[in-house]
Order: sequence, then C-alpha cells, then structure tokens
Amino acid sequence: MKQRIISILIVLLILAVTYQRGLFKGFTDRGRQPESLAYAYEMRLSDIQVEGGGTVERVLEDDTEGIAHQRFILRVGPEQTILVAHNLDLAPRVENLNRGDSVRFSGEYEWNDKGGVVHWTHRDPDGRHRDGWIFHDGKRYE
Repeated sequence: MKQRIISILIVLLILAVTYQRGLFKGFTDRGRQPESLAYAYEMRLSDIQVEGGGTVERVLEDDTEGIAHQRFILRVGPEQTILVAHNLDLAPRVENLNRGDSVRFSGEYEWNDKGGVVHWTHRDPDGRHRDGWIFHDGKRYE
C-alpha cells in the first residue's frame, strides 16, 4: 500500500512538472501569457497573446501581397529576433521607424525556427480577438 502511494505521488509530480512546462499544449490555456518570448520560442508555442519589447534591427519593405503589412525585425533578447507584421488595413503605419529604435508591442505570437512572428498588433473590428498594439516614440498604434 505504501509503495502504491509513493508511485502515485511520483506520477502526480511528473504530471505537474510537465504541465507547468507547457508540454500538454492541448490541455493548457492557450491564451495564457508565457514567461517570455524566449520561453514561447523554446516551447514552440503559437496562437498565444504576448507583450514585449525590443530594438529594431531591420525595417523591411511592406508585404503587399493580400492584406498590406508593415514589417520589421525586432531584437527581443540576446539570442532571439522576431518578425513583426503590422496590418496596415486595420491600423495606421508606425511612423519614423528606424534601426535602433525601441518598440513595445502586444500581439499574437506564432513560432517559427527564425524566432517567431508577432501579428494582430491592432484592434479587432469584429471584437472576436484580443486587441493588440505597438508603442513607438511616445505613440500607441492600434
């Protein structure tokens, strides 16, 4: 009996650690905030709302295929950059964006092997998705 209780406790401990590390993606709250973008990248998480900030490494040309997006690469940590894809049909262009600028954001993170993409950095006109934003040079873009 005592050995059975110990075995059950070990299994519960393993399940708790696995859940805490996000390995049960299908059973966890996908809307929860990860500890950091580095954590989201490491755990290969997608479709999660994140907030963060970083320094602009590169301003890219707009993506004009389909819905227009302003795009830039943001360094968010020593080992991670992300692509920010800001929908220009639903939000104003981030003005005077240059390499070295500080940017804060809220949006939806999608994992990829290059560091990830953040999009939904705007309000949802249908009210079905959490609103996002970009903050740059004292102005909030949403």
